[in-house]
Amino acid sequence: MSVNAEHATPEPHTGGAAFLLAQLGAHAAGLFAERASAIGLTPAQAGLLRLLARTPGRSQRQLADDLGMPPSRFVPFADELEERGLIERRRNPTDRRLYALHLTEGGSELLARLREVAQAHEQQVCQALAPDEHQQLTALLRRIAAQQGLSAGVHPGYRSMRPGRSGRPG
Repeated sequence: MSVNAEHATPEPHTGGAAFLLAQLGAHAAGLFAERASAIGLTPAQAGLLRLLARTPGRSQRQLADDLGMPPSRFVPFADELEERGLIERRRNPTDRRLYALHLTEGGSELLARLREVAQAHEQQVCQALAPDEHQQLTALLRRIAAQQGLSAGVHPGYRSMRPGRSGRPG
């Protein structure tokens, strides 16, 4: 599928779809980082809590692979959340060499707050759209993300995280 030739060249002063996606993405990411910070999380930490809620009991290696981050960077990243009492490592019952990660009660409570933050964020960013337009935009963006080979629900910024423990991109 290609872009219609009639609309292939954007007006120089407005940019095309790729530029607008980048512009809005950077803007939305900054707003979300502020909102997540208000409840004591970085966006990367928020993403890991969401992933653990969807797939509890996965190994550190599996989670690192899912996020596209090197295991050597994942361990200190998870350490910080464990020290805060938000996640816990348990021995994997089928392979005692591995640890399975789970949300704690405190992690689940913070995740509930995060869901409220994310919902408010979605509403703020998409307030110019009617409900059917919002659904259509979401479907189109999912299609583009899939075509680009992006993992559903995983921000590509995990690949560039610094070795530090804060979960901030490098």
